[in-house]
Amino acid sequence: MRLDRLDDLGPRICVLGPSGSGKSTLAQAIGNARGIPVVHLDQYRHLEGTQWELRPDEQFERLHDAAVASERWVIDGNYSKLMPQRLAMATGVILLDISTARSLARYVRRTLTPGPRAGGLEGTRDRLSWDMVHFISVHTRPSRRRRREVFERLEIPKLLLPIPAAVSDFYRNEGLVAPTQDG
Repeated sequence: MRLDRLDDLGPRICVLGPSGSGKSTLAQAIGNARGIPVVHLDQYRHLEGTQWELRPDEQFERLHDAAVASERWVIDGNYSKLMPQRLAMATGVILLDISTARSLARYVRRTLTPGPRAGGLEGTRDRLSWDMVHFISVHTRPSRRRRREVFERLEIPKLLLPIPAAVSDFYRNEGLVAPTQDG
């Protein structure tokens, strides 16, 4: 069931998409506008104050499962191993399906922009990482295909935003405001 309204997605919304697609920014904008708690999975997966050091798997899974058990949330992030639990609890899904080139450009731009960002790690400034550039360049296309297949099979309300213009239209039509660098 494809939709075009945020209100149709219910109180537990997953925001999926490639690295650098704007998932965290959109999740924060939705949370701010609707008064829904926002969960940035990157913050659960990585230790704050580090340069993206991984939290132990068991801790990450506990944090994730506690978050999805809540009554209301908007969660951004993919983490496919835990996606089935998240999707089982979700009342709606938004898929940002932008191109690899756009994801890469957004990633590079955010590493060059000073200050905190939605979904960033507390006490950490994003730095350009060649490992991340490689990850986005190599893994985005096959991951996009898998996410799209999962998205197509979902039988809950869902919204596909395949190009930046669709994302901009969604922000405008829903009265969403992108968070500032300060949150």
